[in-house]
Amino acid sequence: MAQPKNKQFIDLRFLEGPRSRWKEFTSVISISREFIHGFRKLHFVGPCVTFFGSARFKEDHPYYEAARELARRVGRVGFTIMTGGGPGIMEAANRGARDVGATSVGCNIELPHEQLPNPYLDVSLHFDRFFIRKVLLLKYSVTFVVMPGGAGTMDELFETITLIQTGKLKDFPILLYGKDYWAPLLEQLDRMVEAGTIGRKELEFVFVADNVEEATELLQEQLVEMWQEAKRTKSIPKWWFLEQQRKGSDLKMG
Repeated sequence: MAQPKNKQFIDLRFLEGPRSRWKEFTSVISISREFIHGFRKLHFVGPCVTFFGSARFKEDHPYYEAARELARRVGRVGFTIMTGGGPGIMEAANRGARDVGATSVGCNIELPHEQLPNPYLDVSLHFDRFFIRKVLLLKYSVTFVVMPGGAGTMDELFETITLIQTGKLKDFPILLYGKDYWAPLLEQLDRMVEAGTIGRKELEFVFVADNVEEATELLQEQLVEMWQEAKRTKSIPKWWFLEQQRKGSDLKMG
């Protein structure tokens, strides 16, 4: 691993020891304000499908168009499309939502290189802290679509897996898009199962698709199953559009 070339840019404040109680208190207030702002702004957005993925894919990249088309299909049914609000895959998903008139939400993060919100957002939020942003991306979602991405996408993916695995979130499906891209990760998960560090059953909510049609079928199947289970247990979510779109056992996103 490369060593920092200029030590003056290394932030050593974490070595200073405990901060004053006043600074800790003001941090708690600031964090609370960010959460309250997010909760109030997203309270009525409805059940969301959150898209994770790289900010670096341009409009002409196949993954960009795949994310846009899949978001169109999901949004056409009535789900809100939620992303991190930036460029790349996030822009593609929000753009797909805008194409079909679905609500498009972005939870942006303030970064040193200034990640600007994409122009396809109906609801746009800005956060200073990554952990608050991630809570909001998960809190209002019933399904997660994970397109190819980098370290940030991996962080979001594994935090979501951990929360579902440990029961902190319901068994909402996670769809990985791109079998070749995710193949090394899936092999690592197999090694973890073989080593006994994770159970095969604990990953039953993870699905893999290689094209938009396959992804659509998997999402339809999983969302309808969740809807029917909610009806059986009398815990019916306000997915009124499912009743209106199809009163049978199918959900058409195509």
